[in-house]
Amino acid sequence: MSSAGVREQVATAQRVVVKIGSSSLTTPSGGIDPERIQRLVDALAAVRQSGREIVLVSSGAIAAGLAPLALKTRPRDLATQQAAASVGQGLLMGYYTHLFGAQDLGVGQVLLTVDDVTRRGNYRNAYRTFGRLLELGVVPIVNENDTVATHEIRFGDNDRLAALVAHLVHADALILLSDIDSLYTSNPHKPGARRVTDVHGDEDLAGIDTSSRGSSVGTGGMVTKIEAARIATSAGIPVVLTLADTADQALQGAPVGTLFHPTGKRRPTRLLWLEHASDARGELTLDAGAVRAVVQRKASLLPAGITAVTGTFTAGEPVDLVGPDGVVVARGLANYDSEELPGLLGRTTRELTAALGSGYDRTVVHRDALVVLDHSASS
Repeated sequence: MSSAGVREQVATAQRVVVKIGSSSLTTPSGGIDPERIQRLVDALAAVRQSGREIVLVSSGAIAAGLAPLALKTRPRDLATQQAAASVGQGLLMGYYTHLFGAQDLGVGQVLLTVDDVTRRGNYRNAYRTFGRLLELGVVPIVNENDTVATHEIRFGDNDRLAALVAHLVHADALILLSDIDSLYTSNPHKPGARRVTDVHGDEDLAGIDTSSRGSSVGTGGMVTKIEAARIATSAGIPVVLTLADTADQALQGAPVGTLFHPTGKRRPTRLLWLEHASDARGELTLDAGAVRAVVQRKASLLPAGITAVTGTFTAGEPVDLVGPDGVVVARGLANYDSEELPGLLGRTTRELTAALGSGYDRTVVHRDALVVLDHSASS
């Protein structure tokens, strides 16, 4: 589809997820900037009042909590980050409640953890909650549940969270609002940096320098926005990356920012998370036959095909599946703890059931919780 066609798709999208970063909502010292948040709410309220549905993924909780706690910079330790988030989340929601309320729109706070998009029961409940909020005319405001998230199990940044939320709520478009107006070939402050208007796939990203970090109050940078765009577009959702001040123009399909064209079709959200936003807690080394079964036949992984276990993990955590040559071919959610597996390797499920009981007849990684990362391994 042409750029104009995809822009029109964004302009007519019935359900849109909009993500705003911390640096676009706060002052340099970390407090909420009333003028910035007012402009954002005005743009989103106009879209909602036109009959379209808006889900807002808003950073800023930790940043908003810095000033009240007399913190000069974003804390590095998890406990202080969580304390700042606890203080700041209420302040942030207070602003949104007041400003949307002034335009006769209600808001609802939705705090998500990784479990909410990877475990089927949680996922279905989250989807129903979003659906009902939107039916009631409410603007859901989403953030990661920073006060309880751990370093090991979290989205990592709200760009990825926004992409997964866009998939979860069956959004028609995703708008990533930043303090930079577009994707550039390198830092836009450097001589020779060129604006990238359209991205049709990874080939358009070759040679782009994404080494610049995010702001002092945020966690992201351009690399996380590109990864978020990959997640959303691989599920068929167009993405616009643009300046926060041009949110209204982006929602109307104007040629602002960088347009990421859809590259794939919808698939289970937890598979998107596994491929793009998870960190493996260990490795399972497979023999050649198991690699072919997993990659080529899309089969589940059984104990008989595993030759080694590396790392420490519990059932339900992500693990990399590695071929005999050391190449990671897939990632999936383990059904066993790492300490259970060594005694099961190389044995069939029938042998294990006979020796250990019916509790050991399950797969190590089920095909529905597995994503292939290296398709060339099937050749």
